[in-house]
Amino acid sequence: MSNLLVNKKAIVTGASRGIGKSIALEFAKQGADVVINYNSSKEAAEQVAAEIRNLGRVALTVKASVTEFSDVQKMICYAAEEFGQVDILVNNAGLSRDALLMMMTEDAWQGVMDTNLKGLFHCCKEAVRIMIRQKGGSIINLASLTGIAGQAGQCNYAAAKGGVIAFTKSLAQEVGPFGVRVNTIAPGLIKTKMTERLLQGSFDLKRIALRRIGEPEEVADVAVFLASDMSNYVTGTVLHVNGGLYM
Repeated sequence: MSNLLVNKKAIVTGASRGIGKSIALEFAKQGADVVINYNSSKEAAEQVAAEIRNLGRVALTVKASVTEFSDVQKMICYAAEEFGQVDILVNNAGLSRDALLMMMTEDAWQGVMDTNLKGLFHCCKEAVRIMIRQKGGSIINLASLTGIAGQAGQCNYAAAKGGVIAFTKSLAQEVGPFGVRVNTIAPGLIKTKMTERLLQGSFDLKRIALRRIGEPEEVADVAVFLASDMSNYVTGTVLHVNGGLYM
């Protein structure tokens, strides 16, 4: 345990599993109190919260769909009331519904856009109000290598994650004068439930310079950097965590 985030208050969306869970736990290890957002996995979210409390930090679980602005408003207002401040927002909640474009349904397109992009809009819109008043804060948006390089069968996901990157750069310019930083992490192939299907196939590790799949904790380490004062002069950027995939 360290103290890079001591006295910081964070919200992590989609924090009941995978990368979001790892980020929430690492934030707590670094001294932060954390809101664990979930949409359906209440039991898993409570388990993450219990682990954080065992570390001596405060953890609050909040059920909220990032696609619903009223849910997001309530979540962020609750966090601000309970903690007295909101220093860090991690927009991690994500969804993929893969299909070749000719076979992709409108629901598959819209569902991915709503969660990955509309949800980002909702969370940032509400959080920046608080952070601007505080004259400081760090927003970390999870994109993907797919949003940069593209991927067959993921036109919807690539478009949404590419949008996350462009959104980040624009918002960073808007809120920078108020001391609020906005950055993006673009993971490559990370060992999560979302990538299970791909990892069960015959993926060639030689495509990755480091010759291995990434761990969620390795993304969390980068999130700690962006959330902490170590990155005080970093905003509007994309940090790649992909082991050299597609380099």
